[in-house]
Amino acid sequence: MLYGIAAATAALLLTAALSALLRSLALRPGAAGGPGLLAGRTRPRPPGRERRVPPLGGLAVAGATALVGCAGDWTGAAPLGAQTSRLLVAALVVALAGLAADLLPVPPPLRLTAVAGAAVLAVPYDALGVPGGVLAAGWIVCVTRAFRSLDQSDGVLGTVGVITAFALGGCATAEVMDGLAALLSVLAAALAGFLMHGWPPARIAAGRCGSQFAGFVLASAAVLVHAERPAGSGLAAGFALTALVTVDAAFVLVSRRRAGRPVLRSAPDHLAHRLRRAGLTRQGVVVVTGLAAFAGALVGLFIDLGWLGAAAAWWPAGAVLAAAVAGAVRPGPRARRAGPGPRSRTHAIPQPGGPVAGGVRRPADPPGAVREAADGPVKIP
Repeated sequence: MLYGIAAATAALLLTAALSALLRSLALRPGAAGGPGLLAGRTRPRPPGRERRVPPLGGLAVAGATALVGCAGDWTGAAPLGAQTSRLLVAALVVALAGLAADLLPVPPPLRLTAVAGAAVLAVPYDALGVPGGVLAAGWIVCVTRAFRSLDQSDGVLGTVGVITAFALGGCATAEVMDGLAALLSVLAAALAGFLMHGWPPARIAAGRCGSQFAGFVLASAAVLVHAERPAGSGLAAGFALTALVTVDAAFVLVSRRRAGRPVLRSAPDHLAHRLRRAGLTRQGVVVVTGLAAFAGALVGLFIDLGWLGAAAAWWPAGAVLAAAVAGAVRPGPRARRAGPGPRSRTHAIPQPGGPVAGGVRRPADPPGAVREAADGPVKIP
């Protein structure tokens, strides 16, 4: 218990310090005096108030989680075990692939191949068999891709990740999987440290590196925890733990189909964006998504502990279905503001600098020029 507290504190402080350091290094001017290579893109803001948000927070999350987790395994204070160690190695591969995609134009199919290959290595085939392992690997890929969309809004990824990691840590503790529980507690603390800089307005973003790392670890941990449980309760608990991510993935798929975009490319419409259009502030979006993630994670934890039956997962499933249906409804056209119609093109509007003819402004004549008037030529003083 003492090691768990010390490891969580170390991961939180290390992630916060690394995030601040990486942000300061990324925002240094480049060779031409402009933003450097790692400065990232500007987040949508009103004109003149754009801010560059480096996508390097995921490097701090992955690095701190791996460093603290491996330190506990090497010292023997909290051995991870063979399966959890393999999960961590596969997650680091996914994080490196995401970091490369953050810095370089990596094609989406290549990114998906890296995640799929890592998922195949992290699945426990001895407990699930080959067909079940293939299905579990596909589910890990889907959840990992869905976590990527959470980083499109400030603070959402960190909040949802912390809540889900804590709930999965409780499930791992109940299943006496101490190594996995230790890794999840370290990940939760690292995401909390990242949230200190990612709370809106965010100063650093997780990028593909951090979002894919967090999503992969959480999805793989859910598979490991429920691999030896009955299929009904295991599937119900795993679905409830990731219900919010499923909602967001449903919104992304609906918006992609509506816009006619490829499935593997990013879409502009996410759950957080819809909440913003509904009138919530950035902080309000984080609070609402956090409460929704907490509700789903609590249902999944209670199912895993046996306090609720598998049928309780129908509540998150109903929420997902309702959200998907609501997302499929195309918003109507905006009503025009009542007022006078546009001015006629032939209406003369007085403008400084010269006379107006037919609504088109003529440039002012230079001094000394001669202009033809109705009563004869007139010299411009």
